[in-house]
Amino acid sequence: MANRDRVHWSRREAVRRALPVLGLAAWASTALGGSARAAQQSWSEFLDQIAVEAQRLGISPYVTKSALAGAERLEQVIELDRRQPEGRLTFAEYARRVIDRNRIRRGQELLESRHDLLEAVRFRYGIPNQVITALWGVESSYGRNMGNWSVISTLATLAHDGRRSEFFRGELMAALRILDAGDIVLDGFKGSWAGAMGQCQFMPSTYLRHAVDWDGDGRRDIWTSEADVFASMSNFLATSGWRPGERWGRPVQAPASLETGQRGTVTEFGQAGVRAEDGGPLPNSDIPAVFLRMDGEEGPAFLTYHNFQVFKIWNRSDYFALSVGMISDQLKAS
Repeated sequence: MANRDRVHWSRREAVRRALPVLGLAAWASTALGGSARAAQQSWSEFLDQIAVEAQRLGISPYVTKSALAGAERLEQVIELDRRQPEGRLTFAEYARRVIDRNRIRRGQELLESRHDLLEAVRFRYGIPNQVITALWGVESSYGRNMGNWSVISTLATLAHDGRRSEFFRGELMAALRILDAGDIVLDGFKGSWAGAMGQCQFMPSTYLRHAVDWDGDGRRDIWTSEADVFASMSNFLATSGWRPGERWGRPVQAPASLETGQRGTVTEFGQAGVRAEDGGPLPNSDIPAVFLRMDGEEGPAFLTYHNFQVFKIWNRSDYFALSVGMISDQLKAS
């Protein structure tokens, strides 16, 4: 157990930790003259510039050359980037797709079958088992849907596009570092259309900061090792400020006069006419809360707490954070 309670410090790990992950932001602000210049470059010129910057950051030229040799500009990725769900779906539509009966049932089965491993990770990081399971389910359908896009091609495409080029150039450099460290081989370096990787769908920079080698095999393997997946997700939430023993929030019934973004304690919201989802009274509590109503005046309402904001550090979408919270509540109740 002692070996599992720490990140494995292999020689590769020591090299990784010595590399300045956050230095990517400084690089991104000057490389290629920013977004405008990136958009004007040809694809081949862009890849040549990436290779130069990667070498400047200490990434193996062989690794970079091999990775970029097969990189393609993927127009479908650009289209997907412009069709985010919060711009085209109501929350109710999104929730029907994500909070489905099969996902809940499978999560309940996995909570039971992975209980010992989840408990060991919870003891180390303090994140409830149902929260980790809910995140796992939403991000990759419990490891069954990790994406089959080339991480290098998707990130290079988005970095070249110009809309968010600086962010994705930094992620591309982080991806090259992961290959350079040997945690994954190029042929298996697959992910979502936006470059999110593995069963927990970490972006490459998130991986470099938070991925954990829980099983002690010398690799931080978020693709095939559930132990590393659970520990990496838990490490992310713990270092992002998760408060053990505090819920993420709750669905509520609320007067139409309340507006999204109003703040107060749970007790104060109760005094303002907010009720629990079943119509009962809210508990007397001085926990700070933020009121959130989705889909207009008649839409579902929520009180959200600190841990809801931690979910949003993971993914800035209210849709995502609410869905994870609601699934975790259903798993806890099972």
